Amino acid sequence: MIKDVRQFDLYGKQTFVKAVVKPPFRFIAEMQNEACFYYVIRGCADVITPTKRIKMDAMEGLVMQCGNYFNEFLESNNIEYCEAIAIHLHEDVLKMLYDKEFPDFLLNVKKITPVNYNKIKASELIKNYISSLQFYFENPELVSEEILKLKVKELLILLAKTDNAEMIHSLIAGMFTKTEIDFKEVIEANLYNNFSLEELATLSHLSLSSFKREFVKHYNSSPAKYIKKRKLQRAAKLLKATQLRISDIAFDCGFTDLAHFSKSFQKVYEQTPSEFRAN
Repeated sequence: MIKDVRQFDLYGKQTFVKAVVKPPFRFIAEMQNEACFYYVIRGCADVITPTKRIKMDAMEGLVMQCGNYFNEFLESNNIEYCEAIAIHLHEDVLKMLYDKEFPDFLLNVKKITPVNYNKIKASELIKNYISSLQFYFENPELVSEEILKLKVKELLILLAKTDNAEMIHSLIAGMFTKTEIDFKEVIEANLYNNFSLEELATLSHLSLSSFKREFVKHYNSSPAKYIKKRKLQRAAKLLKATQLRISDIAFDCGFTDLAHFSKSFQKVYEQTPSEFRAN
């Protein structure tokens, strides 16, 4: 559930966004022509790339290249609401912002191998920067276009001064370079996530109809049938090899409803999960 969202636009583009949500909550960030600096203020979250799940704790940041990502805010002890800030970096906005003063590491895009994302433990400089943004979100009447332009430039300078400066240079330099995504790698990385076909299609940068055609081409099966089969095969292995609770196994294999898992399992293996484990 979203409790509050506030944003500031620069040159007509969504640039600074602050969100407060009640976990668990998942949403997709589609960034086809922009990069992003994402910072968790309170709570914890998972950022799901097409091939990897990145765990984020409070006071950690992530610089992301353009692409499609899922963000999952997670329940944790004593945290009722999660809070995060995202600063979107649009290529055309940066070009207007810097004009002829473009930093060297932003000019050398073709000379640097792109990096897709990089996780950053916040320094005091980054923490102070986020605090300053919080002040402006609480006092929007003080915000002007000039302030927003300065805050974007300040972020790039701070990122370039982190401990992973070399990697950040590579990421920023190549952040608008679209990378080819291996279809099967996306599927194998997300088989046991509780994703709909529409969400898997989004991670694959395909429409739903194109995703289904591509899936049949690679797996010679419909997506729903194949994915359920793989989930149940994994569940069977875990039932035999571990003492995990059946409910935990169902969740780990991407089922959110225990009754649905048990029914699906029994249909394939002709035994309930408990019977299968006992035998």
